[in-house]
Amino acid sequence: MAAFHETLFPLDIALGAAGGPERATEIVTTLTGREERNTRLKHSRRRWDAGYGVKSLDQLASVVAFFEERRGRLYGFRWHDRLDHSSAAPGAAVTPFDQALGTGDGAQAAFQLAKTYGGAYAPYPRPIAKPVAGTVRVAVNGVEQVAGSAFALDTTTGTVSFLAGHVPPAGASVTAGFAFDVPVRFDTDFLEVNLTAFEAGAIPRIPILEIRP
Repeated sequence: MAAFHETLFPLDIALGAAGGPERATEIVTTLTGREERNTRLKHSRRRWDAGYGVKSLDQLASVVAFFEERRGRLYGFRWHDRLDHSSAAPGAAVTPFDQALGTGDGAQAAFQLAKTYGGAYAPYPRPIAKPVAGTVRVAVNGVEQVAGSAFALDTTTGTVSFLAGHVPPAGASVTAGFAFDVPVRFDTDFLEVNLTAFEAGAIPRIPILEIRP
């Protein structure tokens, strides 16, 4: 990943942001009226406007300080997505059986955390690169593994690495549960702050864009 700071955008502001996933679909209409559709991106990219979460001058000042430390678009950072931040269903507790990571072959020791959306037609596996430390639970063939003795986790990449003597055997299912943040950056190098407008109720625009490891 390009330059990245393992720090979380102010949570109280992120919780009030507006946004969601974005796809890039190309559509061509043929002479017969049929459509040819293709996607230019394998993975969706999420966008938010953090301005909706700014309700006070203190919050606005904290965003400006955060923006300056990130040097605008230069450094990425962690973002808490209020809608989608867990491997479990909304409101449910994380379990080590939430998401399938793969099947062991007796040699593969490293598995990437992922969250799968859908299942009936074209399930979408989303790589998870920024798990929250202390939340990741892993199981092999339905048996939960002990962090630190059976596996190690890289919280900067989302890679689960099984330690010697604990590599999943051939045919064994590997599952995990976790909370996660989204790697993002500011999508502007200019924050326009008009205090007169802000005091009158105008919302400053603070664009945030998901990035890929």
